[in-house]
Amino acid sequence: MDSTPGTGFERSLRRLASGLLELAQVRLELAGVEAREEAARWGELLLYGALAVLMLSLGLGFLAVFLTVLFWDSHRLVALAVFATLFLTLGGVAFVAARARLQRPAAVFAASIEELERDRAVLDPQAAGAARADGASAGGGAR
Repeated sequence: MDSTPGTGFERSLRRLASGLLELAQVRLELAGVEAREEAARWGELLLYGALAVLMLSLGLGFLAVFLTVLFWDSHRLVALAVFATLFLTLGGVAFVAARARLQRPAAVFAASIEELERDRAVLDPQAAGAARADGASAGGGAR
């Protein structure tokens, strides 16, 4: 190909391709930002969660030891049974809550998906309208 500017059609195609590449680049950058934000949020959540579990476990352990020693002469077996039951129950409740949260999907790339849907609506209004109707009939757009 030579270095001449080319026809108007060729220039239009190049501008279109350039615009599409720029659009894809912006959308990928947005997805990357969202991924970094989600990773930071999970890291912070894990740090605070681990710290909370550690401190609460130590506190409950010391409380259990304190109350068991307090009732050692009169009701030591009852005190130990109560604390064992309490800890096992709280552990079961925490397990069920954690499993329920893991089964609930998170909208990780919601902003990117929304922007891509807007782009699609601008480029092809009929296809975007049909996709929205399909999403609404399939459960309100849940992903």
